[in-house]
Amino acid sequence: MAKLPAFKLSKNPVHLGLGAKVIEQPKFTGMPWYEAYGARHAADGFEGRLVSMHTFGTWDSWEMHPNGEELVVCVAGRIVLTQQVDGVERKVKLKEGEAVINPRGVWHTAAGAGEATALFITAGAGTEGRPREGQKAKKKSRKSSGSAK
Repeated sequence: MAKLPAFKLSKNPVHLGLGAKVIEQPKFTGMPWYEAYGARHAADGFEGRLVSMHTFGTWDSWEMHPNGEELVVCVAGRIVLTQQVDGVERKVKLKEGEAVINPRGVWHTAAGAGEATALFITAGAGTEGRPREGQKAKKKSRKSSGSAK
């Protein structure tokens, strides 16, 4: 078997698809990227999963995954994840090695206590975003390396 080149998950997420396939994705560029991702993997329906890793401070947006749950694993630093559940904000504090699940359809955002890195396993198709209050309306996602996801 030929040796495959290494790549940075923080720059190029992967898609876990039907038939146990793992497919490297183009560089993540922000919220509009999700639309193209959904089109690339439409044949997998809602069973495909997006795996990504991002380093961030405070996200500049909220996001929501309407087609499935998301696993968030803190791999470095500390994260305060905020979820809006039934109109109530719930804060979850994560330390290195800890994880939390964002339920399907729950809006969420995060802040690092300084810089933090997290691994995300997401039902990415159909992901929606909106700006945080006090932020300008923009399509920049929190999941871009070195800034909000």
